[in-house]
Amino acid sequence: MAIEAVVFDLDGVIIDSEEVWEEVRRGYVAEHNREFLPDTQSRMMGMNTQEWSGHLAEDVGVPRTPEQVAADVLGRMAERYRTSLPIIPGAAEAVRRLGARFPLALASSSARVLIDQVLESAGLTDAFRVTLSTEEVPRGKPAPDVYLAACEKLGYAPAVCAAVEDSSNGLRSAGAAGLAVIAVPHGIYPPAEDALALASMVVTGVTELSPEVIENLR
Repeated sequence: MAIEAVVFDLDGVIIDSEEVWEEVRRGYVAEHNREFLPDTQSRMMGMNTQEWSGHLAEDVGVPRTPEQVAADVLGRMAERYRTSLPIIPGAAEAVRRLGARFPLALASSSARVLIDQVLESAGLTDAFRVTLSTEEVPRGKPAPDVYLAACEKLGYAPAVCAAVEDSSNGLRSAGAAGLAVIAVPHGIYPPAEDALALASMVVTGVTELSPEVIENLR
């Protein structure tokens, strides 16, 4: 069954933002005299805005409402992206390369405001037919919702779509949705072995992707 469309993740695939997210959220939590729980960082990778802001407010104990936490953190992240976008070298070119052959979608756990900021700063606003935040579906990753919605909006069945993902929850989300999964493991935040096992292909970087690679995926 040939691949007919490609769905990209954003954080860790197009931009190297996981360290920025951790730095911003750790700093924010520390300002409120709280500390990350042992699994806070891994749990938040893939969560949608409502989920991670709720975790910081309710589990970590930041004395702000989840809505206030989200607004505070997203404001800091957007400013970081405006001043210094951590785009992965060669990622924009890889997106354009695949976009010349396949319809593309973006399925991200980032908030809509950050997705739009990143695409504008990277010059990729016109590269994707569909962009979705997990804010815009009922559940964040690892639930399959955002990938199912992306495929539906593209007009393709999940079985003929490929996903490009880096995190454990992202790999699980794409796998549960039925896409062919390409894993791009992050060097500092590598995916769990059970999540990596869901991948049809593992590459060391997004720059390895080409139309020929995608066409031979299945």
